[in-house]
Amino acid sequence: MVSLLSGDKFWRVAITIAGSDSGGGAGIEADLKTFAALGVHGAVALTSVTAQNTYEVTAIHDIPPEVVYKQIKAVAEDMGIDAGKTGMLSNSDIIHVVADAVREFSFPLVVDPVMIAKSGARLLREDAVNALTKELLPLARVVTPNTPEAENLTGVRIRNVEDSKLAAKRIVEDFGCEAAVVKGGHLSGEESVDVLYWGDRHYVLSGSRIVGCTHGTGCIFSAAIAAEIAKGLDIYESVRRAKEFVTKAIELGVRVGRGHCPVNPVAWLDVPAHKYHVLSSVEEALRELLRNSSKVAEIVPEVGMNLVMSVPPQYVRGIEDVAGVSGRIVKFENGVKVVGPVRFGASSHLARLIIETLRRDPEVRAALNIKFDEGFIKRAVELGYSVVFVDRLKEPEEVRRVEGSSLKWVVDEAFKMAGRTPDIIYDKGCLGKEAMIRILGRDALEVVRKLINIAESRSATL
Repeated sequence: MVSLLSGDKFWRVAITIAGSDSGGGAGIEADLKTFAALGVHGAVALTSVTAQNTYEVTAIHDIPPEVVYKQIKAVAEDMGIDAGKTGMLSNSDIIHVVADAVREFSFPLVVDPVMIAKSGARLLREDAVNALTKELLPLARVVTPNTPEAENLTGVRIRNVEDSKLAAKRIVEDFGCEAAVVKGGHLSGEESVDVLYWGDRHYVLSGSRIVGCTHGTGCIFSAAIAAEIAKGLDIYESVRRAKEFVTKAIELGVRVGRGHCPVNPVAWLDVPAHKYHVLSSVEEALRELLRNSSKVAEIVPEVGMNLVMSVPPQYVRGIEDVAGVSGRIVKFENGVKVVGPVRFGASSHLARLIIETLRRDPEVRAALNIKFDEGFIKRAVELGYSVVFVDRLKEPEEVRRVEGSSLKWVVDEAFKMAGRTPDIIYDKGCLGKEAMIRILGRDALEVVRKLINIAESRSATL
């Protein structure tokens, strides 16, 4: 299908001039994910190939400088460059040709002065630091050193925000770049504070310090700034948005490897996409339920029925990541009625049940509750579903006393007895607890179809 709008004027091009990380967590791999997530077309000028994982760099092979230059030239002459960023430049010869290309093709540049890898390996040779400061920094729109890099560049010992302010100002004044951001990830404190110096003014950008994955943070921060500049934003707004972007990427990092796990720039797009899919899936399942309303009316519990589905487990942090029906699903005349809209955080009980289930089976993301009915259980067994009874009377008193512990105990017991993920977990209640059947499935529609299948079979025998 051809777009009704001319696409060429909507796309912006950002180029990463950096090394490759074979582990995929930093370098051009992280930069390209960032560009894509922020809606710009990403191009590459590869400077070095590294043999790298989450805890060490075992080999570095530099690309010939003339090839680095030709990569930039090829992109600039064809599609143009709206903004660029540098990462690992390794040696002075590469820095020379990059500076030549920036001057020749005149695009705004973000310089991430990468000196040391997260693992401790040196990525910028000592003799190249002078070339970086003399040739490249004066061409930069923004320079983004972390605390050790800023100390190396300025000689300022950085221990607090005031020191960061001094270092950021000195980078601009001493090296002639337009702006500098001294990142606060290496400092202590409950907040991570970045300091931007631009236009003779300091800007302090604070955010909660997140314990998470950090491999590639510097790469994606500078790439995000470049992406926003490519889209026409000013420096302050570009840096502000980049900080928001990198914070989410750390929080929802990719927990792989034995070292510093990689950040997750794709989360910026991935989480909203999954949430949209979950909402759509639950709404579709509810439509299927309402089409079969009369078949399930008699098994709606007194507390009401709910249907929930979570985002994928790597993005689940709590019940706010599980969608359900606000106000639940209730019996109405000869059928059922959905009381409110589908939204995240609408359910507590079933949401916690599915979170506990996800810890044991990451593929099972949906659940629905109905009232206890012997005939329903019997037909479910006859149809071949895995059905587990959990005796709530055996729940230890110390578990019962702790708010939220009961569901964990119920799920633990069910998995122990079934030896796998059951289709149905039910109990006959106890003091203050209504007897309940809970149906599990990979998604909301599968759960509803299990319910209808069993209900239809039960109806056929009456």
